[in-house]
Amino acid sequence: MDRMKAQAAKNREAAKVLRRRGKNTAAKEMEARADELESGRVTDCTDAVSGLISWAFRR
Repeated sequence: MDRMKAQAAKNREAAKVLRRRGKNTAAKEMEARADELESGRVTDCTDAVSGLISWAFRR
């Protein structure tokens, strides 16, 4: 969950930059993604994917 919160924070920072550049639509999309990441509806599969890749390279 910490990875998701960290990514959500990065998305919010990116949204601020986009908004300063006048790209409000893209900023809203980034903020919506950040909300989704913080909500818990998104599953963090990083460890599972990393394990599968390691398993595949050992074979």
